[in-house]
Amino acid sequence: MAEARGRDNWNHTSAVLAMIANLNRDPKKTPAFQPADFDPYRPRKATRVSRKAGFAMLKSVFIDGKGCQS
Repeated sequence: MAEARGRDNWNHTSAVLAMIANLNRDPKKTPAFQPADFDPYRPRKATRVSRKAGFAMLKSVFIDGKGCQS
């Protein structure tokens, strides 16, 4: 029951946070926030890593030192 109450409280809090964030955002630059964006109980989607660069890029960054130029 305690977890259900916590989820219910976060549903309310995330709706309020989404409303405040949408009031303060620039509608031309950013998309609208949804309450699910602020809900810690919502399962997060795994981010995909692009593997198109290959090992040649990793060699140039870590071994040759060409990746971090200041």
